[in-house]
Amino acid sequence: MPYGRRRFRTTAVGALLAATVLAGCAGSPAPAPSSAPSAPASTAAPTPSPPPAPWVSSPASVAAVGDSITRAFDACALLADCPEASWATGTDPAVNSLALRLLGPGRVAEHSWNLAESGSRMAALPEQMARAAARRPALVTVMSGANDACRPTPGGMTPVADFRRSFEAALARLRQDAPGARVYVASVPDLLRLWETGRASPLVRRVWELGVCGSMLADPEDLGAAAAGRRAAVRDRVVAYNRVLAEVCAADALCRYDGGAVFGFRFDGTLLSRWDWFHPSRDGQARLAELAYRRITAP
Repeated sequence: MPYGRRRFRTTAVGALLAATVLAGCAGSPAPAPSSAPSAPASTAAPTPSPPPAPWVSSPASVAAVGDSITRAFDACALLADCPEASWATGTDPAVNSLALRLLGPGRVAEHSWNLAESGSRMAALPEQMARAAARRPALVTVMSGANDACRPTPGGMTPVADFRRSFEAALARLRQDAPGARVYVASVPDLLRLWETGRASPLVRRVWELGVCGSMLADPEDLGAAAAGRRAAVRDRVVAYNRVLAEVCAADALCRYDGGAVFGFRFDGTLLSRWDWFHPSRDGQARLAELAYRRITAP
């Protein structure tokens, strides 16, 4: 990301040089031509570009930003965050979070920070990233975008251009105070697959009727053309969000996108919260930690 020219006074200098040259021509004979060939002008070798900073697969600290998934909302209790079960920074050994795997149990509490906010959208990420940068983390994890697609109706979804501007601003904000931090970016989950997983269950349908991700999950038994078109529009928006995440991350030498791993992962019933059948359960959080660890430690 892109984070003039001195004017010189030339009139007097040029006049002086011109007078000197003219005086030399008038007062001195022209030198005899030389038969020796002139030496070729030397050209300076181009300065090589510095090599890109290496990826660090064993960071010394981790900060997490994003939404309710990273806060492990509904993973432990109804309508409550459960950060100890977070895939990113949790301390629950059963989840074996990314930070627990990278830092070990003796360091995770003091060298990892969960700065995600339940309900937040991509527009909130720059402020979260500013708070993360203040910690000078070695690694920042990003999982954001589901709430941009999960609105009461598809018309409320975040425009793709706005989503891109917010994500670019978030990375730029991180680079102001933590230019060397590595960044892991998780893809937005496939919301259509959630509908396919739970729509046949009467219990799940009753929970979704309370207002869970209405743009995708409203009227889950409706298989008509209008409902199918609504769901397709939401999925297309998620795909577009993931394309933005991949493109913006690729422009940052210290950023790794998950390659669509979270989007492609199949969350079945055992991996979803029994309170909302939308957020990951503890087991689901453990799978997210595994996907992240695999990508971050890859050569």
